[in-house]
Amino acid sequence: MISRPTASAVLGASALALTVLLVGCTADGPPAARPTEQATPAATPSLSAPATIGTSATAMGSQLDVHAAPGGGVTQTLANPQASGAPLTLLVVETQGDWLQVALAQRPNGSTGWVRSDSVVLHSLVYSLEASTTQNTLTLRENGRPVKTYPAATGTGGTPTPHGSFYLTELLEPTNEGYGPYAFGLSAFSDVLSDFGGGPGQIGLHGTDDEASIGQSASHGCIRLSNADITELAGLLPLGTPITIS
Repeated sequence: MISRPTASAVLGASALALTVLLVGCTADGPPAARPTEQATPAATPSLSAPATIGTSATAMGSQLDVHAAPGGGVTQTLANPQASGAPLTLLVVETQGDWLQVALAQRPNGSTGWVRSDSVVLHSLVYSLEASTTQNTLTLRENGRPVKTYPAATGTGGTPTPHGSFYLTELLEPTNEGYGPYAFGLSAFSDVLSDFGGGPGQIGLHGTDDEASIGQSASHGCIRLSNADITELAGLLPLGTPITIS
């Protein structure tokens, strides 16, 4: 899982000291991390076919109001960029006129809200991910077509990886041992751990210094890949990319 470590964020040419918490996936606690210039990968990777699988919404202003319903009251205001320095990017669920229903990275898992379409920039998505906690695999799909399946480690019986539909919220470069070269934050949160290492129990997708754990049920809930595989995905996937865990 991911929790929130101390981090240094890079946004373009400016560096900011920030706090990033991803639910800890190793026994040593959450990773110190810094968002990289790849923390905002290209909104649309090089496509071999038109994007068809979904749309992400990136906030334009320094804050984004979330409403209970189209035209309804504001339930919360989200900061942009996020605490990690990554741009606030959400996954669009539904459209009604000038309003977008978006998935939210918060408890309970599956939370949604509504934002005005003129407050965000929309990006078409071509890639999606499917994680299997029974087979300990992660499958990359392009426009719904399986492209590659990676061996993965997932949560143990006591700290399982939560199931459901989520999305990639941020991309970090961990600076301490155990998490490999890159870590995506997911919109998923642990069903067991309400906090971990100072963070809220957020789930991550990251590399590992313990590659023998790949293919096993071995984490506190995070999804681990080999360092080569997470590096490949870090250069390919934009924030907002949907991931289904089952």
